[in-house]
Order: sequence, then structure tokens, then C-alpha cells
Amino acid sequence: MPTGHMPAGQLPKIAVILGGKNGMLGQALTKAFASAGVQAVPVSGADVDYLDADALEDFLDELQPDEADDLSELCLVNAVAYTQVDLAEDQPEEAYKLNASLPAQLGVVAMERGHGLVHFSTDFVFDGAKNAPYLPADATNPLSVYGASKLAGEEALLSLGMPGLLILRTAWLFGPGKVNFVARMIELAGARPALNVVNDQHGSPTCTTDLAELTVALLRNGATGLLHAANAGQATWFELAAEAVRLAGLPCRMNAIPTSGYPTRAKRPPYSVLDLEGTAKVAGYAPRPWREALAEYMAQLPPPARDDSPPSA
Repeated sequence: MPTGHMPAGQLPKIAVILGGKNGMLGQALTKAFASAGVQAVPVSGADVDYLDADALEDFLDELQPDEADDLSELCLVNAVAYTQVDLAEDQPEEAYKLNASLPAQLGVVAMERGHGLVHFSTDFVFDGAKNAPYLPADATNPLSVYGASKLAGEEALLSLGMPGLLILRTAWLFGPGKVNFVARMIELAGARPALNVVNDQHGSPTCTTDLAELTVALLRNGATGLLHAANAGQATWFELAAEAVRLAGLPCRMNAIPTSGYPTRAKRPPYSVLDLEGTAKVAGYAPRPWREALAEYMAQLPPPARDDSPPSA
């Protein structure tokens, strides 16, 4: 499905954000939509069984009971995913249930009811062989169950040919509201004299608050189809962690290691940087560099705990 445009300036009146109560991205999306004047409805699995189509339709009917209402004024925003990349290798059914079956079902529900749908995918649909920023139209070749399950979700949605669909591939999320890679690195750096971090995997670090604001901007400008959404620039995991530790003012020594020095169950792409040129054109602005977003996020964190106790004899 080619990327296109719906009428500009048409934000939905209601955004139903699956994962909006507890998820890191979902919480950021809830705030961004509310700030834009949209009625943001954050939803958790405790509110409705996402995988039960009838229950979901009943839930949506309660939000928009008047059949005369324009159903296109409601948009489903799917921020639910199975994101445990290594565990997915041992739990493929669980990964495919949330990453493929759920978006496929949401697509059918949204299309039948005339709602819009925003779905988030991942840079892990690529294998990293290109070694240059990936365009949305570039060939996919996931190296992991996680990546394959997310690609299956994309393909299921695109096969529907629904006009109000927006799929955003993103990457390397950090932000407030939930434990993430950056927060974990700060925690470890406050407790250890040194950290080893992989320095041969290259990606697009992304702050959830920036991603949420970009999502709203894209919808406001009528974006549809498949786009990439991240902060500008690229980094390795080591570079991201080292910058966070520097900003936190921690004395922890950061050591760059190869992927072979930190074996994982799932294989990661060595290069999965996302090209944002097309996204910037539709959004009307270029996303800011990840370092700026990281500095703002770090400034909001509580001071890191330090282990200043003398070494034991």
C-alpha cells in the first residue's frame, strides 16, 4: 500500500489508545493526543480483551453510542506489542498473537466500522545488510521471531487495503513511565564501576514523547501507509548508553564490546537506522536529534543512586 494523504487538518475527535494506561509509548501517546485537543482514551488489557473482537466492538460502541456519529472521527492507536526480543525465540506463539494476530484483527474491526488505525512496527524487520538508512520500501528480512512477528502484523494490515491505516516503524525506544534501556543503564552505572555495552549494532534511538508528537503531526497532515518514525541521527547501544551516563554525571567506566562479547538468544540486525526524509515531508518538520531528546529525558529523571561505599576487603 503506497504512502498517501487523507484530508489535512483532520485529527480524530477520539483516539482509543491500546496500551495507553501502562505502556511507555501508550502513555506518551495519550498525553500527546490530549494536548492536541483530541479525546484520548487510554485502554489496558484490564478494560477490554484486545483479542476478543466482539468485546472490542462493544467497548467502542460505548465510547461512540450514537450511530449517526461520523465513525471516521474515532481512531484506534495500537501501542500494544510483544517486545521481549530474546524470549520471543522460545515463545513464538505469544509473540505472533500480539504482534501479528492482534493488529490483523484491529484492522478488520477498524475497516468494518470506518475508524482510522495507527499501528507501530519495528526496525527489526530488516537484516542490516544494507548498511545505509532504510527506506520504508526497502526489502525486509527479519533475523528474529520478534522481527518476523512484527513484519507479519504489517503485512496483514497492508493486505486489507484500508484507507485510514498508518503504520509507523520505530526503534530503540526510551522515555518516561516505564523501565527502558536508558533508565536501566543509569541504574547499573550507579551501582557498578564499569559497564560493557555492544558497539557494533547501529540504530535510531527514539524518545517516546517525540514519537507521540510526531504521530499526532502525521495524522494532522493526513498521513497514511507505511512510514518510519524516530529521532534523527544514529547510534550504537554503546553510544546511547555512554551519552546517558555522561549526562547523569556518573563516574562509571564505559567499555565498548562487540556483539560476540554479549551473546543473545535472538539475532539483532547490525544496522537498522531508519530513513526519515519521507516522514519529515509529511509531518512538516524534521524530528530532532536523539541526543537532544535524550538530554531532555535525562533532565526529568530523579538523580541516579550512587554506590559510594568503599570496596570490601
